[in-house]
Amino acid sequence: MIQKWLLRGWFSAGTILLMVTPTFAQTVTDKEIPQVSEVKQFAKSASLLVQTPTTNNSPQNPPSEGEKQESIVSITGVKANPTDKGLEVILQTSQARNLQVVNRSSGNNFIADITNAQLQQANGDAFKFTSEKPVEGITEITVTNLNANTVRITATGQTALPKVELFDSGQGLIFGLAPAASTAQKPSSKPEETPSEVEKPASETPSQKPSQEDEPIELLITGERDGYRVPNSSTATKTDTPLRDIPQSIQVIPREILKDQGIIRVQDALRNVSGSTSAGYYQGFSEYLSLRGFNANLFRNGLRSYQGFGGFIETTDVERIEVLKGPASVLFGDAPPGGLVNLVTKQPLAQPFYSVEGTISSFSTYRGAIDLSGPLNDSKSLLYRFNTSYENAGSFRDFVDSERLFIAPKFQFALSPKTTLTVDGSLLQETRTSDDGTVAIGNRPANLPRERFLGEPFQNVEINVTNFSYLLDHKFSEQWSIKNTFRAQFVDLERYFPIRDSLNEETGELSKLSYFSERQDNAYSIQTDVTGKFSTGFINHKLLFGFDYTKASEDGTFGDFEPYPSLNIFNPIYARLEYPKQEILTFFRDDTLDKYGFYIQDQIEISPQLKLLAGGRFDIFEQNRSTRNLGEEKQEFFQSDSRFSPRLGAVYQPSQDISLYASYATSFEPSFGASRNGNDQPFKPETGRQFEVGVKADITPNLNATLALYDLRKQNVTVDDPNSSDPNDSIQTGEQTSRGIEFDISGQITPGWKVIASYSYIDAFVSKDTSGLEGRRRDNIPEHAASLWTTYELQKGSLQGLGFGLGLFFVGDRFGDLDNSYILPSYIRTDASIFYKRDNWRAAVNIRNLFDQTYFNGSEGGRLGVYYGEPLTVVGSFAVEF
Repeated sequence: MIQKWLLRGWFSAGTILLMVTPTFAQTVTDKEIPQVSEVKQFAKSASLLVQTPTTNNSPQNPPSEGEKQESIVSITGVKANPTDKGLEVILQTSQARNLQVVNRSSGNNFIADITNAQLQQANGDAFKFTSEKPVEGITEITVTNLNANTVRITATGQTALPKVELFDSGQGLIFGLAPAASTAQKPSSKPEETPSEVEKPASETPSQKPSQEDEPIELLITGERDGYRVPNSSTATKTDTPLRDIPQSIQVIPREILKDQGIIRVQDALRNVSGSTSAGYYQGFSEYLSLRGFNANLFRNGLRSYQGFGGFIETTDVERIEVLKGPASVLFGDAPPGGLVNLVTKQPLAQPFYSVEGTISSFSTYRGAIDLSGPLNDSKSLLYRFNTSYENAGSFRDFVDSERLFIAPKFQFALSPKTTLTVDGSLLQETRTSDDGTVAIGNRPANLPRERFLGEPFQNVEINVTNFSYLLDHKFSEQWSIKNTFRAQFVDLERYFPIRDSLNEETGELSKLSYFSERQDNAYSIQTDVTGKFSTGFINHKLLFGFDYTKASEDGTFGDFEPYPSLNIFNPIYARLEYPKQEILTFFRDDTLDKYGFYIQDQIEISPQLKLLAGGRFDIFEQNRSTRNLGEEKQEFFQSDSRFSPRLGAVYQPSQDISLYASYATSFEPSFGASRNGNDQPFKPETGRQFEVGVKADITPNLNATLALYDLRKQNVTVDDPNSSDPNDSIQTGEQTSRGIEFDISGQITPGWKVIASYSYIDAFVSKDTSGLEGRRRDNIPEHAASLWTTYELQKGSLQGLGFGLGLFFVGDRFGDLDNSYILPSYIRTDASIFYKRDNWRAAVNIRNLFDQTYFNGSEGGRLGVYYGEPLTVVGSFAVEF
């Protein structure tokens, strides 16, 4: 309780501080604000620094060795490619986000100095790039080493200063150049000068307007240029690694996709990823995550989120969703073999940023969101980010509604040039109607109106989730660094509704039991990673080793499972009979779990074409469980497990655009709880292993694809014992198998035309069993599934900024339970959108299920909970940025 009050106090203090942020921001004078504050959009890459010169440390007067903070970045090549607007100059480097750009103008010359880089080929030779008259309106482009630590880019317009856009891409740093539309300005004959060498005329006074010569120019920064394509990820290796160098399938969903599709649920976002399947929403308030036929865990910034009963997963503060497919125990410990979903949150920005968005959609649903960021002091050593959203929603289901509030402040402290501390938290409060959907009759879901509610109008779920975390990041040198992160999470859950007991499929009478539960889930996690780069002869290594510890607890009370008036599903008459809560509690359960993990990983580069990945982890788990029925003695259970989980992989790149890979990965998940074998011994741990091969291709610089084939097996599977009336009795069926093919493609086809598409074939079935289930397909897993989402935005003309989107989502037939007793029919859902972007605002209309198809998201694994997909839904949104 003390911890909760401390956290709530922390939130209050943070909110007060954020309320006065504009006051702090207004104390900075215009001349102190770096040039990037004037741009139309802000860079998504926080490490990309663009500024105007403010000191005498010009390229001709470089800072002393003691003043240098960054190492020299090698630019290994320069390309100039024509575009529909003009030309793009690509500075090829894997460290584009570390480049520091200082830009200005002199006459018709755009000049950009990169003050921590050198043009240097792979063999160490320096070079120079020159292109004369590459396109009409631009007379010359040069890229050259100005001195030992500075690269200068000069672009000369024929009649006026070129327009410039800056992109951070997987290829490197890209300057988009376009000839100026105006021809009024004459070329300047004055030679270019650095700002420190410009002398004022004797007649010039401070009140006079400076000459245009050497004035800083506006540089439009568009951040991740590739749109839907994200070239790097840290989820698979805990290091920032190009996706093409990872010997495992990983897909990234950037926030731009969530925005274009008008979605806020993680499960909806995962429709874009091959191998991801939906099983609906547990009791209408919690999301199921499934990859490659098995469950998947949820992570947030690389730390496990213990939020299985913490309501829908919030995306207000999420920058992108990274999906790692297949076993991941080598770095993340106990986990099901399907994989993991990692939410990467928004980070504080060094420049002021303010965004407000409002949404109105079908079924009386209203949502508002605010995103604020910027510095809190003049030196920008203290940054903040504040995200909040409020939602009041109805539903296409009778009696179902919800109210939700989310607050997430974040602060980043630059303790020194090599040390940063990021402190953040989040608070979620939600009240929602519990809804188990419809039921199955025969071999199909019941033929009932999809709006029909089979619960009681008063039933609800109340959820409160509080998170607090910090990340301490320190660089010992350019080669070695350490990260220490901590998270505390508190979940309070109250469920109040009659639960379903059985259904007479002939009469339609649905029997129920009264039910109420309260539980408090607390989890504390700490993790330390050390990363180092070194070489052994001609072989390069990126070594990671670390330790993590988690202590999780659950304090739950339940009651009372007494008969409640039944409901006829064909002619529902609601009893509306509310019952007491605390007075009916009859069962009490306490769990504590301690987990220790030690891991090591080496990313080995034998040559630019051949890369290896090897790692292993040793886990130790201890669980204590106590249970007590009202009026009976407490029962105590204890068990411990340990396991070593290896991973091996190799990537061969015959060309710059193709990666061939193969990998072997394992998983380990203890079978916790009070369940025992017939000899009263704990069940064996569930284990998983996967073989995977695939190819990753950069079809164009802005469009990539992944094709994967895998064989995934889960052993020692624990399921309910069909021969026992005791719901706590379980058996280990032996093995379940998932084999499949996956294809994903995402990125930009041409300027303005973006696409993300996927296809999966999953053969998921019980491969070994002793209770008659062998050969049956896994529930909720379609054999075939596919998705396509594409948008096109007009790039020029009077309607520039107008765009359209179209989506197709296909899901094949699935069985609703492991007995394969009924089928969830296949469906194709069509989505569409129209949007318009102008200056700093965006308006959009999204239509989901355009043709109003009746379909089912999935089931809870039995016959008494089948979840409808939403009908035709229209979502209107308007967002503005400052």
